[in-house]
Amino acid sequence: MTPNVTELALIDRWQRDFPLVSRPFDVAGRTVGLDEQTTIAAFERLHGAGVLSRIGAVVKPHAVGASTLAAMQVAPERLEEVAELVSGEPCVNHNYERLHAFNLWFVVAGPDAKAVADTIARIEARTGLAVLDLPLVEAYHIVLGFSLAGGRHRRAAVPRADYRPDPLDRDLLAAIEDGLPIVPRPYHEVAEKVGIPEETLLDRLLRLTASGIVTRFGCVVRHRALGYTANAMAVWDVPDGRIGEIAAHFARSPKVTLCYRRPRRLPDWRYNLFCM
Repeated sequence: MTPNVTELALIDRWQRDFPLVSRPFDVAGRTVGLDEQTTIAAFERLHGAGVLSRIGAVVKPHAVGASTLAAMQVAPERLEEVAELVSGEPCVNHNYERLHAFNLWFVVAGPDAKAVADTIARIEARTGLAVLDLPLVEAYHIVLGFSLAGGRHRRAAVPRADYRPDPLDRDLLAAIEDGLPIVPRPYHEVAEKVGIPEETLLDRLLRLTASGIVTRFGCVVRHRALGYTANAMAVWDVPDGRIGEIAAHFARSPKVTLCYRRPRRLPDWRYNLFCM
């Protein structure tokens, strides 16, 4: 499926700041001249065609739960076998082959550090291979979305409020992990699942977004389905005393969407600055 101009404008605009109101598709559709029913149908088509992954929250690393980036050196003849085993772990949410001696890369995210460590330990025990554990040390640059028109979306704003998530926040974020239901009142449906009023759910999402715990709330698109086939993770071995200065140079490039510091793991891994 190739999205039409209106559909592209719809998902491009709502990659961030998706309306936190009772009938969000009505508000979202009006920006491109569509009524609520037509907007819902458009989102359903985009989701069914694999262009739209979900409408939901992108959460700041370590703000709710724990996560890490991990990598393995896997013999080519075992790559499919090991990748399937890794992907079968419930805490693994991304898994990629990359062109490097460390050729299998994945993200582990769980409710706490123990869940992440236990996942890595199981993978090592079941494969007989070591896992390179590279947790986030510092985030220097996060772009909210990826422009479908070739421009640049804005960076993450500095958090405007101090708010600490509690178990109910974790429950509601878990309830929308796979995205909002594409129905006229999606928050009402999620609130019923969590067991709270819709107004409470909306208020908590507003607080999570205002505080920077949710760094982006909106459409998560699959860029390969839209023709973006070139992307890379690039890494550098940067003097520790200059890493902030150098990261600031990378952040000025319109093609860089993420820039993080992660630990070295000598002697196998000497790189400490990562960009996408």
